[in-house]
Amino acid sequence: MTTGAQILIEHLVAEGVTHVFTVPGESFLAALDAMYDQPAISPITCRHESGAAMMAEATGKLLGAPGVALVTRGPGAANAFPGVYIAHHDATPMILLIGLPPRKMRGLPAFQTIDIGAVFGSVSKWCAVVPSADAIAGHIDRAFKTANSGRPGPVVLGLPEDVLAENVSSAVSIDRSEAVALPPSPGKLEHLRLLLASAETPFVIAGSSVWGRDAAKGIATFADHFDIPVAASFRRQDHIDNRHRCYVGHAGLNMDPQLAAGIRASDLLIVFGDALGDITTQGFTLVDCPEPKQKLVHIAENASEAHVLYKSTLAIPASPELTALALAKLPRPELSPSWRVWRRDLRAAYQETIAVRATPRNFSLENVVATLSAKLPCDAILCNGAGNYAAFLHRYFIYKTYPSQLAPTAGSMGYGLPASIAAKLMYPKRVVVALAGDGCFQMTSQELQTAVQFGLPIVIIVANNGMLGTIRMHQEHQYPGRVIATSLVNPDFVALAHSAGAYGERVTATQDFPAALDRALAAARPAVIELKLDAEEIAPGQTMSALRALPQMRAK
Repeated sequence: MTTGAQILIEHLVAEGVTHVFTVPGESFLAALDAMYDQPAISPITCRHESGAAMMAEATGKLLGAPGVALVTRGPGAANAFPGVYIAHHDATPMILLIGLPPRKMRGLPAFQTIDIGAVFGSVSKWCAVVPSADAIAGHIDRAFKTANSGRPGPVVLGLPEDVLAENVSSAVSIDRSEAVALPPSPGKLEHLRLLLASAETPFVIAGSSVWGRDAAKGIATFADHFDIPVAASFRRQDHIDNRHRCYVGHAGLNMDPQLAAGIRASDLLIVFGDALGDITTQGFTLVDCPEPKQKLVHIAENASEAHVLYKSTLAIPASPELTALALAKLPRPELSPSWRVWRRDLRAAYQETIAVRATPRNFSLENVVATLSAKLPCDAILCNGAGNYAAFLHRYFIYKTYPSQLAPTAGSMGYGLPASIAAKLMYPKRVVVALAGDGCFQMTSQELQTAVQFGLPIVIIVANNGMLGTIRMHQEHQYPGRVIATSLVNPDFVALAHSAGAYGERVTATQDFPAALDRALAAARPAVIELKLDAEEIAPGQTMSALRALPQMRAK
């Protein structure tokens, strides 16, 4: 007889799942046992459910198909919430499987019981409890289709313990679900061509969660053909080769003023995916909401839905990837003479922002990031979570291929290390580097042991300034002289790495970093490089002293 657990694992294999990220629990022992006899799928034993869920979400970003996490009921499910929230916010396909108490316990105050609908309903595309072993195949099939359809996102399925152990009463057909990408209609493309023909200052923002190598090439060809500036939305910088002459920068935090002015001055804004949000528009000030002054073209599979934030001149309800490929073949109109100057000036402004400045300090994080950009292979994958350290990465690293960036637009700390584990599992031959602040790293630092256990030679760079830098920056600005709760007493990160079986090294001067990076890359095991930073360098172009002086200057 075939059990529900065996059907579950066979279906995951049919969907192309190779890794299930998990913290084992007694509620799904049957599923673990089913994996024992299935060599095509490997459980990755994580140290915390939040790390497991973040790894599944990062896998979804890289694959464009759902990553899978399997956790236990009650506390295990609650611990996985951050990864589901990231998938919801970032529009990433993901599936969270939760082992639950037996069906007879439903509605009773059973040990570690949880109402998964109440917990995950607001951040999932679909949340359900599988009622029987016979229903598992149908639920898994629907879960994969739902996670990938329209605006992608997470699906949460509850699996009662007895459902997994129950025998299936009849034969089950297991087929891989196929996500159907919607191409743009010829009429919509013609409308867009006419809008381009009448534009004076056109501008593209690439920010779709649905993307790929072909899309990156397509948008680059379109931009080159039309001589049109392209910016990446928040943490989508790998959507076009940053060396391309039409790439004009990152519409994210610490946005360059000239890039912001360019978005505001555009008369035609072509937007891929969920690109127009709070950060990309600087609090909805660069593009008026809900009715922009610019003509707005919105390209997304849900572009025509009523809940879309901005009213568009032209909504193209289609796959952003297929639309990028179609735009590469679009006939070019007679270009306005001002287009070339418009694009050239924005490109020059971007190149100015990534120029590393001389500094009198012993350590410069911008120099570290510039070294990473120059020394790492073009296909290296850079991962990060949240914190002021990430602003240096986003400004000074030049992303050259897709995919090469894993970062949460949700702004979640602790993401970089779990994401780097997922990336190295998927791309074992590519260099994978995680950059984290000292506070960010300690959110999920226990997953370093996961990397060691599975022999994943990732490099983790910990920017240690002894504080929660982003919050300290705002604190110093808004409440000068009243620092509280933002200082950190940290462990010895090098000793921590050694105790885990990883390589560890501390760097205290900028000029020592390149050699330390070489040693970490050659270590053939997980490596931690601790950067001892001067707290004075709080953000790109911003010092702590200057920040503290601002309130005094305003008072004068």
